[in-house]
Amino acid sequence: MKLITPSYLKKGDIVAIIAPAGILINREAVIKKAVDLLESWGLQVVLGNHVFAQSNHFAGSDEQRIEDFQKALDNPNIKAIWCARGGYGSVRIIDHLDFNQFLKQPKWIIGYSDVTVFHNHIHNLGVETLHAIMGTSMQDDVTIINESVETFRKAIFGEGLEYQLPSNQNNRVGVVTGQLVGGNLAILASMLGSKSQLNTTDKILFIEEIGEYEYAIDRMLFSLKRADYFKNVKGVIIGDISKVKENSTKWGMSIEDLILNVLPENVPILFDFPAGHEPDNRALLMGRTIELAIHKDENSKLVFLK
Repeated sequence: MKLITPSYLKKGDIVAIIAPAGILINREAVIKKAVDLLESWGLQVVLGNHVFAQSNHFAGSDEQRIEDFQKALDNPNIKAIWCARGGYGSVRIIDHLDFNQFLKQPKWIIGYSDVTVFHNHIHNLGVETLHAIMGTSMQDDVTIINESVETFRKAIFGEGLEYQLPSNQNNRVGVVTGQLVGGNLAILASMLGSKSQLNTTDKILFIEEIGEYEYAIDRMLFSLKRADYFKNVKGVIIGDISKVKENSTKWGMSIEDLILNVLPENVPILFDFPAGHEPDNRALLMGRTIELAIHKDENSKLVFLK
C-alpha cells in the first residue's frame, strides 16, 4: 500500500518544535540555532509551550508533552512537527494522542532515536514520516553536519533524495525495492506486541543503535527475529551502531558478524549507512518506496522513488 506523503514545505510555512520525550537542560541556545536554521529557509517557527519544562527525566509531565504534541497535530496552520530531542518518553504519550485531525491533513513528523515510536505508529496509520536530525543536533560542528542539514532541507522541501554509499566487504549483495521502515533497534524491540509494531513483509528495514552491549544488540535482534521481522523482509540497512559498551566477558565477534549471524542468509544487508546517533545523520523518508542496490566492491546506491 502506498502511504500518504504529507505536503512538502514552502516558504512561509509554519514548523512547530516540540519536546515529546527527554528533558532539555540548558539547551535554549542550541534550540535558538534550530529556529534560526528554519527561518533561514524562509519558514516560520513556533515552540511548544512546554519545550523547556522539566519533570524529572522528561521535558515536562506526560500531560504537558501530550498537550504540545496534540496542539501541533491539530493546528491546520502547522505543516511540520520537528522534535527537539529524543531520549526516552515518547512511548508514554503515544496512546494518548488523537491522530484523527492529523489524518485529515497529514504533516511531517521529524526526528530519530526515541521518535521511532512515532515513525512506527504513524506508518501503521498510512502516512510517511521523516527520520532526520533534531533541534539539538544543531549543537554539533556545522562543518560535520552540513550534509545532514542539507538532506533534511531537501526532504522537507520535496527535492529528490538519493545516496551513493562506499563499498563495504561486510555487505550482503542484492538489488531490492520496497517501503523503508524502522529506526532505533531498542525502540523497535519495545514496540513488539503493540499496535505500533511494524509489519515488515516486503519492506526494507533500517536499524541504528547507541550505547548498548553487544549481547543486548544480539538479544534485541533475536527478539525481532522471533517476531518474524526478518522472515519476509526485502532487505536491511544498518546505520550507525555507536558507542558499543565493553562487557567483562568478551563477545568474540564484530558487530557486523553478529548481525550477519542473526539475519537469514537470503536477506541483502547494507552496512554503514550514515544515519543514527552520529553527527553525520542523513535524512530518510520513512514509508517511502526505495530502490536499493547493495554491492561489496563498488558503491551501493539508495534512491527514494517519487
